[in-house]
This record gives sequence, structure tokens and C-alpha cells, in this order.
Amino acid sequence: MKYYLIGIKGAGMSALAMLLYDLGYEVAGYDDAKEHRFTEDKLIEKGIKIYTDPNDYMDKDTIVVKSTAIFADHAELAKAASLGVDVYEYHEMLGKLTQKLDTVCISGCHGKTTTTAMLTHILLDEGDCNYIIGDGRGHGTKESKRFVLESCEYKRHFLAYTPEYVIITNIDLDHTDYYKSIDDMILAYQEFANKATKMAIVCGDDPYTHTLELNRPIYYYGIEDDNDIQARNIDYRNDGTSFDVFIEDEYYGHFDLPLFGKHMLLNALAVIGVCFYERKDAKEVAKSLKTFKGAERRFKETFIGNNVIIDDYAHHPAEVRVTIKAARQKYPDKKIIAIFKAHTFSRVVEFADDFAKALNLADKAYVMDINYDREHKEDFPGVDAYTIINKLDNGDYIEQGMADKLLQYDNAVLLFMSSKEIYILQQEYMDLLKKEN
Repeated sequence: MKYYLIGIKGAGMSALAMLLYDLGYEVAGYDDAKEHRFTEDKLIEKGIKIYTDPNDYMDKDTIVVKSTAIFADHAELAKAASLGVDVYEYHEMLGKLTQKLDTVCISGCHGKTTTTAMLTHILLDEGDCNYIIGDGRGHGTKESKRFVLESCEYKRHFLAYTPEYVIITNIDLDHTDYYKSIDDMILAYQEFANKATKMAIVCGDDPYTHTLELNRPIYYYGIEDDNDIQARNIDYRNDGTSFDVFIEDEYYGHFDLPLFGKHMLLNALAVIGVCFYERKDAKEVAKSLKTFKGAERRFKETFIGNNVIIDDYAHHPAEVRVTIKAARQKYPDKKIIAIFKAHTFSRVVEFADDFAKALNLADKAYVMDINYDREHKEDFPGVDAYTIINKLDNGDYIEQGMADKLLQYDNAVLLFMSSKEIYILQQEYMDLLKKEN
């Protein structure tokens, strides 16, 4: 049996490709993007072939998996139809895997990638596990039944999964091309949490999670006093965050997290909750957390001269806000320069004011053209980068080939934030900066 993944360079799809390969299947894929993307290196290391032109890989014994970014009229899907092979959406294939494995599903509008990576890190320290992380990493093993899965709420895709545990890091309005209200979003998470066969572990500090009506055990985590899993004696420092954890009013352990911001503390509490209810020793969990370096493309730092360059996946106003605040916590004496590329016109239409408020937390903000791989530009006349720029206190336009605009900053933190290919501009800037240092 062999698999062919259409849209293989996407973060989730590349992770699935690696998991299937590790499980012993033949795997290859196709992508329209001919330029190199950050997900490719690990695929290439495994010898997974990536096609960017028409090819003859598919035959009648192939199972095809397609990304949500692939439209129904795509040529590769027409070829699959002509061969009569099975075609699955990404989430449908994952759903089949969750039926066979003991799955922890990590969901939430923000923070699910880091939380998934954090739990995976702890489980790998004690043995092996299957996992798919939204930063492009995936792994499969026949020796373990445990599966840690980042679970996306887009178009209710996570309802295809069969989890033991459901983690909900937060609920917020997003994907406004599909969800029309926060109430619709809450109902989706409620239905998802009710699929948990053991329990739901939910952020109790979130304004919407207490409205969930569940028919199975639910445990809340957070900083507020009414949480079942609570952080106390918190110390936010410029080298990380330390705290004690009490679960159901009983002391569980002390933890040192080498990450920054309240949002990272909350992510850690979710993971600690799963570990507690799975009877894991607090000291071993603390030891693993202390060595966790974060997810790919989440607050990833490069140092050149006096400047810190940070690559981050932030693409929602709430994520932009907490990323800038985390940079302030770690680098209180440096200027914060934000560079942002939005994904989807519908998100900009809905959140232009909120993006501006978040970006205004930086000393200067630059905004790039909007990425629209699953929308049509003509459907959003007049919506562009200036929809955000015109609302900024100190904003400017930037695009690939304009990295020299950033050379004026010294002793600064430059935050490159996007779920899309902002790292191309980032690399241009870093190449120019290296020549000056």
C-alpha cells in the first residue's frame, strides 16, 4: 500500500507523511509550491519524494490524501478520479488513525501547536509515541498505542477524531470564512469535547469555556482560584517562568518552564493535567518540561549583532498580542519591531481593528500583503495590507525585496509573525544584517 499526499508541503500534511512513512508505508506527495518551504527538510531526510510537476506516481493501489487548501478541480484530483482510487481529506485520514490508537487531542484557537509539542516532548522522554504537530513534525511507531494529535477546529474537522482526552486551550472566534459567530464556535468545541472517552481538560481562565455543556468529566486549569488544576506562586522572569501546581487543592509539584508569557504557562498546565491523570511522577514531568525548547516557528530566536530576530506563527490578533508581550518580558530593554503577514482576507475583514491594537503594542509595525491560498481576491475588493496599516499608530508597508527598510534598527527585537511564508523576508533581512556585522 502506498500513499500520495496532495499539498504535502503544508505543516499538517508533511507531518502526516512522516507518520505514515515511519509506520512502514511507501509515501510521496505533490505540491503546487515550487519554492522551498520549511516543512521540506525533514521529508527530504526521510527520502519522501516531493513532486511539483505532473508525474506518474499514482496507480490503482494508491491511497490519496488531500489538503484543505486543494480545490476540487485540481488536476491531481482529476487524475485520482480517473484511476478510481480512494481520496481522503487530511482530517478523515487522521480520524481513521485515532480509532486505532489511544489519542490525546489538543485543540484551541491559540496555543495548540506548542501544547502538542510539549506533551509529545514529555512522552518521548519516557519512551515513544505517535504524534502529529502543526509545526510540520510527525512520527509513527508500531511499538506504542499513544497518539498525540494537534486537532484543528477549521470547518469542524476535529469532529472526525476519536479521542481519549480532549484538551481545549481556549475558544475564540476565528476562521470567519466558516464560523459566523462565537456561539457557533462554542457549539463546535462542545461537540468535540463530548467525544472524549476519558475526560476533557479545559482552560478555566478562558471567558467562553465555562459555557460548555458536557456529559463527561471536565477539569479546568488556569491561574484563577476556581480551577481544578491551578498554578500558584508564579514568577515571570527574563529566563523563563516558575510555578507550583495544585490539582484538586493538593500539591502536585514545582515546575520551571524555559518559555515566556502567561499563555505558555497555561499551555504547560494543560499538559501537566494530562500527566497527573495518567499517574505520571511530578518530578519526572518537571524534569522534561525544563528541557522543552518550544515548537517549530514558535518564538524561534536568532541573534545577529545586537538584534534578536524571532520567527513566530502568530496569525490571529490574540496570538500577535501575546507574542509581543512575551518579547517584552524577555527583552525589556530592547525596541520591539513587529513584521506581520495576514492569512485570508476574511480574517482581516473581521479582525482589522484587533490586529491594529495588537500590533500597536510594538514600537513599530510593518504589514505585508495578505496571503489568500484558500480564498479568491476578487471576492474582497478594497481589502489589503493597508486595511490594517491605516489603523496603526506607527505602521508601514513592507514586502519581499524591501528588507533594507529594517536595517535602521539596532539593539532591537524584530518579530516576524505569520502562518505563511514570512520567513522568506526574514531570511532576506538576516542576509543583509550579516553583511553589516
